[in-house]
Amino acid sequence: MASLFIVRHAQASFLAENYDLLSPIGEAQSRLLGEYWAARNLRFDRVCAGPRVRHQNTVNLVRAAYEHAGIGFPEVQIIPDFDEYPAEAVMKFGLPILLEADSRVRGLHAAFLGSTQPDERRATFQRLFEVVVATWADGGLPLEGIETWPEFCSRVNGGLDQFLSAGGRAAIFTSGGPTAVALQRALDLSPQRTLQASWMVRNSSWSEFLYSAKRFSLSSFNAHGHIAEPSHLTHR
Repeated sequence: MASLFIVRHAQASFLAENYDLLSPIGEAQSRLLGEYWAARNLRFDRVCAGPRVRHQNTVNLVRAAYEHAGIGFPEVQIIPDFDEYPAEAVMKFGLPILLEADSRVRGLHAAFLGSTQPDERRATFQRLFEVVVATWADGGLPLEGIETWPEFCSRVNGGLDQFLSAGGRAAIFTSGGPTAVALQRALDLSPQRTLQASWMVRNSSWSEFLYSAKRFSLSSFNAHGHIAEPSHLTHR
């Protein structure tokens, strides 16, 4: 069977003006991943990335580490199907609706607004984010013109069908959502379990799948052997 490595992008710039840029920690995570793989002579037949800057910056830093080690790295394809679900749009347009209708959301939002320390802001935002996005994924927050959870899963699976048709050892640099859809494909997870899995994927971690024309199986999930420094083990 052939193998597929799905990499979640390295840490982006949480709560900065442009989230899509890698943070300094994210840049270090990417370089470490490339050095780790290159040191083990892990070679790929094909590599692609999603359309976001954070996807492409992660793979470009990995590729630079390969080049520095004198190891070939395939030309990177950009495939829009491996974009993340529309989290920013869901928060922008869905949060005001839930603030009017749901006292729990109002409490979570107040906790986030009242937080001051970086770790506290990450934690309070994540709790608010999970409730809003889960409501959207369940169909309880219909937003006109915004991709639904089933549409997102269909998009990612269509991209997997096409990208994997050529076989070989492949890598996809993307986000936590597409990684979780691949888990769902391998393990037949429910929509909510799939969404919850997306929140467990660490920045710059990889999950490995074995595949053929008839099978798609999980080999490892959320691997991060390239990270030794605890402060570099991040989810957001």
